[in-house]
Amino acid sequence: MAIEIFQVDAFTDKPFSGNPAAVCVLDGPSDEGWMQNVAAEMNVSETAFLYSEDGGYNLRWFTPTTEVELCGHATLASAHILWETDALGRDETAKFHTLSGVLKATTRGDLIELDFPSEPESTAEAPDGLLESLGVTPLYIGKNRFDYLVEVESEEIIRNLRPDFALLKDVPARGVMVTSVSDAPEYDFVSRFFGPAAGIDEDPATGSAHCCLGPYWRKRLRKSELTAYQASRRGGVIHLSIRDDRVLIAGRAVTVMRVELY
Repeated sequence: MAIEIFQVDAFTDKPFSGNPAAVCVLDGPSDEGWMQNVAAEMNVSETAFLYSEDGGYNLRWFTPTTEVELCGHATLASAHILWETDALGRDETAKFHTLSGVLKATTRGDLIELDFPSEPESTAEAPDGLLESLGVTPLYIGKNRFDYLVEVESEEIIRNLRPDFALLKDVPARGVMVTSVSDAPEYDFVSRFFGPAAGIDEDPATGSAHCCLGPYWRKRLRKSELTAYQASRRGGVIHLSIRDDRVLIAGRAVTVMRVELY
């Protein structure tokens, strides 16, 4: 029996921009090795697998090489598909059971808003290879349970980064966020995200990274409502509301592909 897989561009309203995620809706639990093989075949930064469970949906995320504990853009893409296929009504909340607990998604106008846990950083020393692989002089280095955060002086530095991915792959973390204040008045801060250790050299628009970036820039800018731009080649716009131990992450999504896996 054929299984449908959707490809959705998240944190954008235009096809071929934002962050592509594959979404596979299943009838029930599936073999972990099979899911990893499908994710490798799809070869996007994350493939989401979900099935109905306990009044919501069991949701798991796989990169082409490994399972991850938290992923924003593939959660946004999954909620988008549930509403687009009428599995849920637009006024219904999408509830997901995940490795990071229960996550929820709702609609807010033309935005999809994710209710995610805050993942704040704390000050850290640079591990071997981090600054050498990025080629930057940091203003600040922090780390949360997933990633390193590196603040640099300007957006120009962010946009001109050409990391040494072979060296960066050995940094002991899921990935590295590099961030600065934005030059554009419509955005508060910009970032890029690199995750070669998780099989993704550069992730185009990373929802879960903003569980850290949002609280960080709230402290720096003293505001709880933020708009961020991820300055990858594809780009992505992320709207943030910081609420104590939660981060509301909002963005748009567009379906670009619907295929059958035999």
